[in-house]
Amino acid sequence: MQKRTENQITALYCRLSQDDGVDMESNSIQNQRKILQEYVDKNRIRNTMFFADDGYSGTDFNRPDFQRMEAMVERGEIGTIIVKDLSRFARNYIEAGNYIEVKYPSMGVRFIAIQENIDTAEGTGIEMMPFYNIFNEWHAAQTSKKVREVFRVKAAEGKRVLSHVPYGYMKSETDSKEWIIDEYAASVVRHIYDLCLQGYGTTETAKQLQKEHVLTPTCYFESKGWRISREPQENPCRWCNTTVANILHNQQYTGCAINFKTTTVSYKVHERIRKPKEEWLIIPNAQEPIIDEETFQRVQEIREHRKRRTSTGKKSILTPKMFCGDCGSKLYYHAGRNVRDGSEYFRCSQYKTNRSLCSTNHYVRDSVMRELVTETIRRVAEYVTNFEPVFLYLYAKKNSEATKQNMRATRNRVEKAKKRIAELNTLIMKVYEDHVLGSLSEERYNMMAESYEKEQKELSVQLEADEATLSKAEQSTSDLKTFLKAIRQFTEIEEVDEKMINTLISKIEVFKRVKVDGKLHLPVKIHFTAVGIIDIPTEKEILRLMEEIRNSSKPQKTA
Repeated sequence: MQKRTENQITALYCRLSQDDGVDMESNSIQNQRKILQEYVDKNRIRNTMFFADDGYSGTDFNRPDFQRMEAMVERGEIGTIIVKDLSRFARNYIEAGNYIEVKYPSMGVRFIAIQENIDTAEGTGIEMMPFYNIFNEWHAAQTSKKVREVFRVKAAEGKRVLSHVPYGYMKSETDSKEWIIDEYAASVVRHIYDLCLQGYGTTETAKQLQKEHVLTPTCYFESKGWRISREPQENPCRWCNTTVANILHNQQYTGCAINFKTTTVSYKVHERIRKPKEEWLIIPNAQEPIIDEETFQRVQEIREHRKRRTSTGKKSILTPKMFCGDCGSKLYYHAGRNVRDGSEYFRCSQYKTNRSLCSTNHYVRDSVMRELVTETIRRVAEYVTNFEPVFLYLYAKKNSEATKQNMRATRNRVEKAKKRIAELNTLIMKVYEDHVLGSLSEERYNMMAESYEKEQKELSVQLEADEATLSKAEQSTSDLKTFLKAIRQFTEIEEVDEKMINTLISKIEVFKRVKVDGKLHLPVKIHFTAVGIIDIPTEKEILRLMEEIRNSSKPQKTA
């Protein structure tokens, strides 16, 4: 056991976190400092040093200033530790007991908790200390339950519970719950998505951003004077591929809010665990979008079908879009060393491994597909540009009156669900108050609360699905405008590039060869984003459709 000396420091430790709830003001760091200073002045204690962890839970010891204090204890520089009360030291009764009753005495360190009158050197308050520590941990457990319940109620009301604001947004100065676009960071986010559409991988994108001297999110936050959760790296422009990938997968850039994306192991273990996507609660139109839904979905498809590296390093811009029309599997790109330049080809991924699922290889050369796609885009661009009213007329026919009626019914269901969820929140609070006041038995309260919460949960699930349906319907109108704007640019293209493919095409299906007039023919279906397969009408059909449009726009005669 080390002996205390006059040269050793007396550590005055303070801690505060959101767990302290209504006691936050009395437990503020300033108030703790004042109480500790008064104590050392009264007892004429010299050579003191303050340590403070503001915003850190007491359920674990992973706190910066606590760890700094412990390092000094290990080096023998601290002889006494004083806290306002035991809860400031920790809310974990096992670990707290180990520090105070085992570790510190063995190292000759005196521990004082002012409020509980505990002094390990004098032996006072030791008998009651385990009970104080157990109560402090119980308080942390109850606070955790209350916080989770508050989050659940907020989420049921369609409110965002996430406090972290992603790169590209910032909190409004007038309302901290509102996210507004940070124009500079948002432009970087859009640039990252654009690079993905151009065929850049995450590592290539990271290198490009570094080349352009773009600050990493952490360094950018630091430059703005905002709080950061980690130390910035030495090179402020050195992006990593993980950061790029996280930005490309963050759905909140489309304007939605996502609740319950992660959770913690327990109130003691703060490690974040990612929840399955089906358990997320997505709230549409929570803030202004940085990335439109169509672009986000195109990027997800690209990321999901990332190109396989061939032994020669060759790749095809069509790889993410190629599918077998008969079995639905991916078509693999083949460009090995035994394949001559210009002879690279696609083949069904199931043909070699599972011929019971796909009995033909659906072989097609990459060069042939490029020519076909280029010609199809050129023809579609000419058709849409020259006969846009006809194209829109046929597109509108796909969205039948039945679909419109379904949308109206969905909107009505959404309004009723929101109203009922709000009513259930009121009812749950009412039965809880009746239970606390004793006018409602425990059995009756449990039955009613369980019934209300079950109904609320079912409504929340249905509401989420309906809002997603409405959001998708609204997005389809925006997607159509995006498609029209994009396709007009490609009437005179010589060859397609990767960004063009990713912007215009969602999927290419290659089917089994068939004989037509004695010749083998390879059926191919090209699906365009937002509008699907486009069948270009003949000249005769276009004239007929234009006549239909003129007649449908004429005012009807009345008797």
